Formats: sequence, structure tokens, C-alpha cells
Amino acid sequence: MKNLVQIKLMLLFVVFSASAQQEKGIIGTSNWLSNWTEFKPAKVEYNETNQILYGKITTNTTLYKKNTYLLQGPVYVTNNAVLTIEPGTVIKGDYETNGALIITKGSQILANGLETDPIVFTSNRQVKKGGDWGGLVILGDAPVNKFGGSSSLNFELDPSQTIYGGVNSQSNSGVLRFLRIEFAGKKIKGFKDYNALSLASVGNKTVIENVMCSFSEGNSFEILGGDVVVNKLVSLRSNGDDFKFTQGVQCKMDNSIAIRHSLYSSSTRSRCMNIVSYEKREEADLSKNMTNVVATNCTLVNTTENLSSDIASGLVKEAIFIGNSASFAIKRSVISGFNPAAILAQDVKLEASTFKKIKFEETYFNNCKGNIFVENSTNNEDLEDYYGNNSFFNLYQNTANTEMFLDIYNTKNNPDFRIKISKITASNSK
Repeated sequence: MKNLVQIKLMLLFVVFSASAQQEKGIIGTSNWLSNWTEFKPAKVEYNETNQILYGKITTNTTLYKKNTYLLQGPVYVTNNAVLTIEPGTVIKGDYETNGALIITKGSQILANGLETDPIVFTSNRQVKKGGDWGGLVILGDAPVNKFGGSSSLNFELDPSQTIYGGVNSQSNSGVLRFLRIEFAGKKIKGFKDYNALSLASVGNKTVIENVMCSFSEGNSFEILGGDVVVNKLVSLRSNGDDFKFTQGVQCKMDNSIAIRHSLYSSSTRSRCMNIVSYEKREEADLSKNMTNVVATNCTLVNTTENLSSDIASGLVKEAIFIGNSASFAIKRSVISGFNPAAILAQDVKLEASTFKKIKFEETYFNNCKGNIFVENSTNNEDLEDYYGNNSFFNLYQNTANTEMFLDIYNTKNNPDFRIKISKITASNSK
């Protein structure tokens, strides 16, 4: 009987510990980064390509795991066709021809990988680097706040095939699940790059979960307009923004992580989250929705080993930028190792209406040189007093990454970015 009681107590302790451990940042009773992710993609060897994709795919088509495909130039899935990709399929973007895959408005992609057999988009070069190929682009007919209700993606592509926007928030562009996109972000006109994954006017019936973008030369994820629900997104060492939200997107993001390192960041301000309502005010229809992002249980972390030196030298920038007229709420999340944690655009007015649409709640600010500032201002006392109020349950501490996270520098297996149980009791004193 005594042994049975001990076993029950042990089980209760395990359940309580798992629950406590998951309170802030990414959550899971186990490390959901295991199996399907890859943190050293440059060292992975894939089979030689034996199938070439080029031009337009105009009928329902399936890509099979037994083949390895090459995207030669921009490949358009058009004519309302459905592209199905088997779990475990490898697709390489061609370096010489700026390979890319574009799912046009009305078409669908069904890339339904498995945790044990993910779908991989990667470079065709032997020595892989960020910007080797274009990326994956999905265009839908959900709303966008551009004048006329539509726009065309300017990536040196066929403008007739890159139109996005409409009125259907519940449109369905398909499924992305257990999928990796590596070394994308090819440079195009001037300073512009592809993104690893571009979602333009994608509707909320589209399934987007367990997607990892690694070593992108542009943004990892860029979401332009639409009504998007995403879960378990991973951005690893992007040169641009990890998550860019613009053009009136309505987005709910849950249980996702941005992993930055100063050596892989652009010299311009690359952020974990960049939330703006438009790129150019004169092109925006201000009568339509402005960008609104709700992020829950997210982890934004700088993994630079010599963190204090990089913060002091200016190599580490802010984790979050919020533009004027955009709404943003982050809850039960972790922001660790940035300078500062967040910046509001200089034209954001610190008044009641602003505090209603920009929310930081139950968020763990760790090892940041300052927390929340208005752009080009060094005095943030008002913001510190407001968001430091006990009613928001925000936490402030300076803890080394090795002490804060379970195992983020694991060199043999996939790292674990969940918070250690002992760290959830951090003080809320700044």
C-alpha cells in the first residue's frame, strides 16, 4: 500500500512538473522539436535529383517520396490545380535559375508530412548557404488592406500569376505540416530578397503547423494580409526577420519559436517579430483592417554565446517592432537576450487607445538591455511603469541561457527550448 501511495505521489509530481514547466514560452509535455526539425541542415546529404519541375503545373499533381525534385526557375501551380507532396519528399531549389514554388490564387498545396518523415525544401548546391534559391510562396483570396483589395507579389515573377487578395477570410490554400524550408531567400532587385515562406492573403481554413525555416537570407516567414492561424513555427538563424506581418493580416500564432544569432543577422534591423500595417501608407486602404497579431506561448531567443558583448557592441537588436496603427498582443511568452526587448514606432502615441491594442501579458523578459521603448527615445519610464504593473504578471530577470532553458546547446540531438521548472518563479521586480 505504501509503495502504491509513493507511485501516485510520483505521478502527481511528474504531472505538476510538466504543467509548471510549460507555463511560458513554447510548451509541450515532450520536446516537440524532436524528430522532424534539423538544426545543422548544411551537413545533411540528400539524394541526387531525378525529376525536374519547371514552368506551370496546371493539373492535379503528386510528388512522390521515391523521387528527388528540382525546382528549375519559378514553378507556378495554377488553374486551380492541387499539388500533393508525399511525406518524406525532398525538393531542391535551383541556384542558377532562382528556383521557387508559387501556389497561385485558387490553387492548393497539400504538403502533409509526418513527424518521422518531414517534407524538405532545400538548396541544390553542394555547399549550402542562405539565399541559394527562392522559396515557397502561397497566394490566396482572403482580404488585404491594399487599395482595390488585391496586389501582386513583386519577386521578379510573372505579375499575372502572383495576384493575391479577395474577400474570403475562410479560404483554403491547403496544408503545410511537418515541413522544412532551408537556405532560401534568393536576392532579387536591389536589396530585396525572397522569403523562405511567403503567405499572401491566405485564409484561416489553411492548415499551417510544424513548419521550420532555416538560414533564410530574407525573412523566414512573411505574412501579407489574410486571416491566418499558425502553430509550432520554427525560425532558425534568419538573416532577415523571423516573422514579418503586414498589409492588414489577422494572425493568431501559438507555440512558436524564433532562434536568432548575431552572426546571422542583417546589419539592418532584423527582428524576431516585425508587425506593421503597411509598407507604404499611400498604398494602404485605411478603411480596411490594420494588422492584428496575437502571439501565445512563443519563445524569442538570442543564442549568441557571448551575449553581453554582442549587446554592448550593438550586434543584437530588438526582438519586436510594432508599427503605428498595428495591434499586437503577446502572452505567456519568453523574450530573451535582446537590446531592447521591444520597440514601438516613433509615431505611436502613448495613450489609452494604444495600450488597448498593444499588450504584453504574462511575458518573461530575460537578459534584455531594456524592455519596451518608443523608437529613437531613451526614456521609457512610462512604458516600464505601465507594463511593469503587477496586474500584467510580466517577469523580469537576467539568467544565462544554459540556466534558463532545458538544453538549447545540445550538439548531438535536437535542442530543447522549454524553460526549466525552477525558472518560472522569476521575480517581477525590474
